[in-house]
Amino acid sequence: MDITQKQLLDAVPGLYKARLDEFVASFNMFHAYFGLNTRDRIIHYLAQVFHESGSLRYVEELASGAQYEGRKDLGNTQKGDGKRFKGRGFIQLTGRKNYQDFYNDGWCSDNIIAYPDLVTRYPLNQMVSLWFWDRNNLNDLADLDNGANGEEIVKRITKKVNGGYNHLSERVKFYNLFRKTIK
Repeated sequence: MDITQKQLLDAVPGLYKARLDEFVASFNMFHAYFGLNTRDRIIHYLAQVFHESGSLRYVEELASGAQYEGRKDLGNTQKGDGKRFKGRGFIQLTGRKNYQDFYNDGWCSDNIIAYPDLVTRYPLNQMVSLWFWDRNNLNDLADLDNGANGEEIVKRITKKVNGGYNHLSERVKFYNLFRKTIK
């Protein structure tokens, strides 16, 4: 199931249009490889991505990444890893371990460990986000959406994406907007 620019614009008229073409193209190119092949999976993915990227405005975390320095859970074991491997991509892939795992899984031939800024570029910005989604079994959570418990599922997915519930109400807002336009 592909998405269209019209569906995204109908849901979020104020989205960052400069990145719209590449977002739709890369999503439609790769979503099936990562199992985003149902309406619920796509809606939940879009809700998270649109929050994390500021409605497609950002493909790199605004903060410096210093807060991730020394975070062994992210694989940031070398001096400077926090800033070097700060969040990038539409879902904000964060930490040396995640960058290394994406690279090791063979999804890119570019050396994103030596040049982590490459993750901000098309189509890697989408690919890392879809990979993260798949790697964290978020399709399984999206599949639990029965129409009545959607906001609870958004909350559970947010915990996996964000590590907490930051800006949960905005993620729920996007979820509800996309439920209306993705048919």
